[in-house]
Amino acid sequence: MNDPSLTVTRIELWPVDIPITDPFVVATGARTLAENVFIRVTLAGGAQGYGEAAPFPEVGGETREACVAAATELATTLIGQSAADYRTLGYRLYAQAASQPSARCGLETALIDAYCHATGQPLWAFWGGADVRVRETDITIPIVDLDNTVRLARHWYERGFRLFKMKIGQDVEGDVRRLEAVHRRLPGIAFIGDANQGYSREACLAFVSGVKQFGGYLVLLEQPVAREDLDGLAALRHLTGIPVAADESVRSLEDAKTVLSKQAADYINIKIMKTGVAAALEIASFALTSGLRLMIGGMVEARIAMGCSFSLVLGFSGFDVLDLDTPLLLALDPVRGGYRYEGPRLHPWQGAGLDMVVDPSPQATVIE
Repeated sequence: MNDPSLTVTRIELWPVDIPITDPFVVATGARTLAENVFIRVTLAGGAQGYGEAAPFPEVGGETREACVAAATELATTLIGQSAADYRTLGYRLYAQAASQPSARCGLETALIDAYCHATGQPLWAFWGGADVRVRETDITIPIVDLDNTVRLARHWYERGFRLFKMKIGQDVEGDVRRLEAVHRRLPGIAFIGDANQGYSREACLAFVSGVKQFGGYLVLLEQPVAREDLDGLAALRHLTGIPVAADESVRSLEDAKTVLSKQAADYINIKIMKTGVAAALEIASFALTSGLRLMIGGMVEARIAMGCSFSLVLGFSGFDVLDLDTPLLLALDPVRGGYRYEGPRLHPWQGAGLDMVVDPSPQATVIE
């Protein structure tokens, strides 16, 4: 029988606007402001947990308005439920709002965080605590002109970053020039090329050829072609000899199974914001048992959502590539506690849940 102290009694949610230091430009659009939603769940025993929804319409198609509406409606179904049933509730939320993963992710994270506070364990311990150590992330360089590309890369290089995730996909020649400019100025670096579906197969081959000509080191091609073009992903794996990561191509467990059956990728990029937490766990477990490698990333998220993703890295073993950098791209950090950054290094925490606190807005929507 469930412990009554674990019953959800109150959910608060409020929008938060966080400026992005430099425009976050990808092949499909641009963001200058993280328009996110923070969520707080309170249990009958007094434990509280936090979650974050980070809709990114230019990539996932979700707007914040739709996210808030979905999260508000979904929250009503969680009142009176036990946080111990987080996985069942995650599947229920998916059945109710499959097209609103960021809203579901925020609620699931807050629910699990509250449960971990009630039971006195860090979120990474809840997942198993299989790989608790300091880890390193890449840093993302958006699609900007040549001078700004070099300026941003040098800024992060001076802070210790050596793996640069370059946003590409709008202009092959321009993309090659941007990577070459960084390569010529900053020794000992490597690149991830993330086209966000922006390339054709031929364009991607031209990009790789250009990078190889100037001697750049590409460790990964992330979602170079349209999400439906799994044959293109598979071909690029073999034609370039560079590992390929499926990101937008995998929004569900079934998508991951299809990618595997077509041998379309070497890596699956896990993002709780595109699938929800319960589904992300399913996909990660499937990948690990199927011989696929794991990358983990996010949308434009603050440290609440990114902390949940980092907890998966610490809880499981098998995440090879970390793209957990977006809080570093934001002009301010509204969150206290939790994991911390030291250059590219992410340091684990020891407190319960995410070990984070954020002050709710006086205008928060309250569901009881």
